[in-house]
Amino acid sequence: MDKRDRVLLKKIQGETNVIANLIDGYDCEKFVSDEKTKRAVCMTLINIGEMVKLLSDKLKSEDISIPWRSNAGLRDVTAHGYMTLRMEDIWETVSGDVAEFRKKLRTYFVTMTKRRINDGCIAKIS
Repeated sequence: MDKRDRVLLKKIQGETNVIANLIDGYDCEKFVSDEKTKRAVCMTLINIGEMVKLLSDKLKSEDISIPWRSNAGLRDVTAHGYMTLRMEDIWETVSGDVAEFRKKLRTYFVTMTKRRINDGCIAKIS
């Protein structure tokens, strides 16, 4: 993984953490009734999608079970159709899919770090 992709992935991971913090303690009803949180979450989804689009094709083609295309597509839907979005659908996405996405990113970073250690790119700590 090149440095640019690594930086982007860390930023994407940070944005997923922002969403987790924004919706902490929320259920669907509370989310749908909170205009500020809805807008903040949707903007964060747009940020994630923008960064996904900047990732290299090489990284996105690796089999890491992350739906890159769906993440980028959600950005487009959120940005261009905000006023027609069903916020219940956004809630389902952020309360389920984004949490799963966060887990997959963490797993990916662990895997890549182990790979770099095994390849001798990072000194092993004894």
